[in-house]
Amino acid sequence: MRSDAVRTPIKCAPQRSLLHALGFTDEELTKPLIGIVSSQNDIVPGHMNIDKIVNAVKTGVSLAGGNPIVFPAIAVCDGIAMGHQGMKYSLVTRDLIADSTEAMALAHAFDALVMVPNCDKNVPGLLMAAARLNIPTIFVSGGPMLAGRVQGAKTSLSSMFEAVGSYYSGKLTEEELNEFENKTCPSCGSCSGMYTANSMNCLTEVLGMGLRGNGTIPAPYSERLQLAKRAGMKIMELLEKDIKPRDIMTEAAFRNALTMDMALGCSTNSMLHLPAIAHECGIDLNLDIANEISAHTPNLCHLAPAGRTYMEDLNEAGGIYAVMNEIAKLGLLDTSLITCTGKTVAENIKGVVNRNPEVIRTAENPYSPTGGIAVLRGNLAPDSGVVKRSAVAPEMLVHSGPAKVYDCEEDAMAAINGGEVVDGDVVVIRYEGPKGGPGMREMLNPTSAIIGRGLGSTVALITDGRFSGATRGAAIGHVSPEAAVGGPIALVENGDIIEIDIPSNTLTLKVSDEELARRRAAWQPREPKITTGYLARYAKLVSSGAQGAVLS
Repeated sequence: MRSDAVRTPIKCAPQRSLLHALGFTDEELTKPLIGIVSSQNDIVPGHMNIDKIVNAVKTGVSLAGGNPIVFPAIAVCDGIAMGHQGMKYSLVTRDLIADSTEAMALAHAFDALVMVPNCDKNVPGLLMAAARLNIPTIFVSGGPMLAGRVQGAKTSLSSMFEAVGSYYSGKLTEEELNEFENKTCPSCGSCSGMYTANSMNCLTEVLGMGLRGNGTIPAPYSERLQLAKRAGMKIMELLEKDIKPRDIMTEAAFRNALTMDMALGCSTNSMLHLPAIAHECGIDLNLDIANEISAHTPNLCHLAPAGRTYMEDLNEAGGIYAVMNEIAKLGLLDTSLITCTGKTVAENIKGVVNRNPEVIRTAENPYSPTGGIAVLRGNLAPDSGVVKRSAVAPEMLVHSGPAKVYDCEEDAMAAINGGEVVDGDVVVIRYEGPKGGPGMREMLNPTSAIIGRGLGSTVALITDGRFSGATRGAAIGHVSPEAAVGGPIALVENGDIIEIDIPSNTLTLKVSDEELARRRAAWQPREPKITTGYLARYAKLVSSGAQGAVLS
């Protein structure tokens, strides 16, 4: 056992004395040390209940003969951080979480880990740590929020952001906006649509690192506590069998995850996180395969913001295993892979029933014959741009219009709310990439303002930043190379025509090569926006969004 380094009698008497100081008995020190990584805090709604999840995990570990020991991980609420300097700190926490978990796990010689994440960067950060440490590990998330209800209709956080745009355009009264504010987020949990947190918790199931229901059982349900106890018991089996994260998260498992990403219509942030997790596994997950997979993977789910169904509906319909079963019928999944259940994918999904073909479309009746995400390329995005195709209005799948260019999110918001953006425009927000932001802020406020003003079917938005999973519309993010390193997006001028062709996976700036060369020769790098602290260090080390924004 790894923990022999701190608990072997006589040899480790100094370490044992400190463990006794924690209240451990001799009997407890005969058992494997199981680290439980708790992401609980009192500022993130998706994390406020994690103390209860952790206690349930501890019970499960103890029942199965382990010695559970809790240590913390940080987490940022993207919704609260949205629209101000705080959003610069969202993506960058992914690496802080991975690094600090690595440090705690190795410094204290844990034999195995149970990760308890929930929201946005917390999940991929802990998956990165699991891959890097490669000791037996299992995940159990805090679970999704229940949908809100306003005037008899289900709502989610995307509805709230769009309601603000509707208020500014005179479509909602202050009283109606206040009703949204008080009823949209009715419980603890990760926001109720297929946003980034729920996307990554669902893909954790697909990768084989979480038990059935990890991504979909609502946070307030007692079933979530039962799941946590089972995860605590299961980690002892994984330890006994020495099944480690890199045994589970193979290249084939990542292909399965990309396939299910397309079927579920996950957040575009998955195109940052899956490559970053794969990188920690020693796997190069080239986004070139995303369109290849998408081309033959049907989109079976339209959860918010793409549609009017929510995580609680997906759970009732059979959850992730039911969607996997539909996709497996087409021969698109490798079902031979081992998972944290100790069984293969095929064994896990055998006999799972799709209880609601309106929530989970059958393979014969998909929303679309192609997947929910597309990677675009062209002279405006030579490396990549990413769009949630399943959340784009049909009339905007192909669009051509004049650019309205803004060098930060705040300027774009002022222009949209001030009526400067009109039908047909292509809004360009740049210098918001991993280096230029720094931190690659999400542009949920601008996209929600566009939707709220009734421009969602006529206006597109392009950025070297990224989007919340709550974004819908013709919103193309992760444009690479980014403006801060002189990418073509830095050369766009007001009035330039931009052509978007999502079915063809192209993004084209209709400016001659000669004119672009002239502009490139005149372009000068901007002074860094932030020159001290963690963000300054991050900007120096971070790679392109096309490579997962990993640190070198």
